[in-house]
Amino acid sequence: MSHDATHPGRHASGRAEPPNRERKKDRRRHRGLRITLGVLLVLLLTAGGTAYWMYSSLDGNIKGVDIDKALGEDRPEKLPTAGQNLLVLGSDSRAGAENKELGGGGDVGGARSDTALVVHIPEGRTEAVAVSIPRDTLVTRPECTKADGTGVASAERTMFNSVYSMVGPACVVKTVERMSGVRIDHYMEIDFAGFKDLVDAVGGVTVEVEEPIHDRASGLDLSAGPHELDGAEALAYVRTRHGVGDGSDLGRIGLQQQFLFALLTEIKSQDLLGSPATAYRIAGSATKALTTDEGLASLASLTEFARSMNGLDPSTMETVMLPVAYDEQDPNRVVAVEPQAGDLWKAIRTGASIPESAKKSPASGG
Repeated sequence: MSHDATHPGRHASGRAEPPNRERKKDRRRHRGLRITLGVLLVLLLTAGGTAYWMYSSLDGNIKGVDIDKALGEDRPEKLPTAGQNLLVLGSDSRAGAENKELGGGGDVGGARSDTALVVHIPEGRTEAVAVSIPRDTLVTRPECTKADGTGVASAERTMFNSVYSMVGPACVVKTVERMSGVRIDHYMEIDFAGFKDLVDAVGGVTVEVEEPIHDRASGLDLSAGPHELDGAEALAYVRTRHGVGDGSDLGRIGLQQQFLFALLTEIKSQDLLGSPATAYRIAGSATKALTTDEGLASLASLTEFARSMNGLDPSTMETVMLPVAYDEQDPNRVVAVEPQAGDLWKAIRTGASIPESAKKSPASGG
């Protein structure tokens, strides 16, 4: 019976190796195997430790608010066809030296809700609708409870963005649910001052400026056309109101919507899997700027929620402003217009298409 030249324990000529030489080769082979396994183990432990540290760091950045506990059972019914409804707030403290440089008003106490979007994601999650609520809208604030347990009485003709600063995020959710009849499934708050770092982390965001913006208050000076904005410029862009349209809050809403979707599109276009360092930098900035309801207040929950919406394209999201008209008693405030506003919220509740009449807001000239 012939033997292969590489058979263990034999020379290439086929002669058997001496037993001691064979044992030495086995020891070297085993020692090499142990070294290889040891290196792999160190690499795995190092990678695992880094991954755990990264995960813990990102997870600890996210702040949670127990919306369900604060609201209790007195809420709109969740309809089977309602899909998912997410309330997104852009909050802005405008405190500190950096904000003085940006014309943010200096050391202004307390955060304010500058942007409010009710994002409706139908069943199947291939498209979405975002309804913006102007901050100057007069609403009826329901009876609420602050985070410290203090009760706050109901109030009529209250400016929408004052609800956040006076009572807190849970009361904003309750106010939106009462005015719309839409059950809010999740809450997400983005700190504008924090998202400045996010813009820098993605390398800037390009926006298309339709009309020149010259805002003396913020120093923002942009000609018509495309502009790539860094973090500081982006913060001034989403805050500006004096250099847009008639100088009211309604013009700023369009800029904020445009920028948020441009930011989402930019993040989605980047090869995050191909660049772990970039992915971590972006994720770190995003989570630091984020406050969510308890149901999303972990990296695992946020990742699962984002994965479930992977088929959505931010650039195709339909954006609608709540139909409003200038208030007859105070021209600096707006009120919801009926029946357009009611038709809009009904479409969101039932998952129907938004009526064309509900897409026109008298206060913004349609």
